[in-house]
Amino acid sequence: MKRVVSVSLGSSKRNHRVRTVFLEQEVEIERIGTDGDRKRLIQLIRELDGLVDAFGMGGIDRYIYVNRNRYTFREAELIARAAERTPILDGSGLKNTLERYVVEKLAEHPQIQLRGKKVLLVSAVDRFGMAEALVEHGCDVVFGDLMFGLGIPIPIRSLAALERLAKVVAPLVTKLPIRYLYPTGEKQEAVTSKFAGYYAEADVIAGDFHFIRRHLPPLLAGKTVLTNTVTAADKWLLKERGVRLLITTTPHLEGRSFGTNVMEALLVALAGDRGGSLSDSDYRNLIERLGMEPYVEWL
Repeated sequence: MKRVVSVSLGSSKRNHRVRTVFLEQEVEIERIGTDGDRKRLIQLIRELDGLVDAFGMGGIDRYIYVNRNRYTFREAELIARAAERTPILDGSGLKNTLERYVVEKLAEHPQIQLRGKKVLLVSAVDRFGMAEALVEHGCDVVFGDLMFGLGIPIPIRSLAALERLAKVVAPLVTKLPIRYLYPTGEKQEAVTSKFAGYYAEADVIAGDFHFIRRHLPPLLAGKTVLTNTVTAADKWLLKERGVRLLITTTPHLEGRSFGTNVMEALLVALAGDRGGSLSDSDYRNLIERLGMEPYVEWL
């Protein structure tokens, strides 16, 4: 049996374990949150290193990509080094393939028709593949990186502007502790409405769910949310606020979706790649072999 464990800086309230079968291989997938405790996270990695087939690293990005430029978060790199024998994946490799694929599937979907929609992508630097695919399919996209990542109420309205900003800001922010940029631990449960006008203008709210949830307005009537890593409680929250359609880029397993870090770790484990070095074409091939499709639910 393959074993995949996502160790996360996120809330332990979102922990989950499931056993299932992929490509005729039995797999156990588990998510363990450490409530923002970095020392506990590193301890878990060291305890499980060599005993599991792949780690997912949740609640923090190791890499962000903008065009051909890759930026490494110093804190995440220190955490990842605790895994000496088991590959550890943050999901960034899979996002570039899977999320492009999902946008392609949804662009001309007869019920969804993503092409040409107004989209608020709460953070593009952590899912540049999705950002490029949305633009390529005619969407009018507002990139919320400054707003949702740094609290600066300035929208970014083009990929060129995002790339220029990333070249200046990314080398600086990647040196900061992740708690200054992204909700971890109990902060993942808090909702403080902000930037409501940008939510209201969009047909589709897309990107990392913790960023979406962090500033969720009281009403989102008729909106579509394109995200991942949602629990049953998250679905109820979206339904209460009037969201019409929920789409997750990763499939649902026993009532919830897992993050891309988990799914990337799963694919690496299934491929038996102890180096964790799958290419985009490798990921695409595995996605197609698994029949991995976006999850769609009308709320």
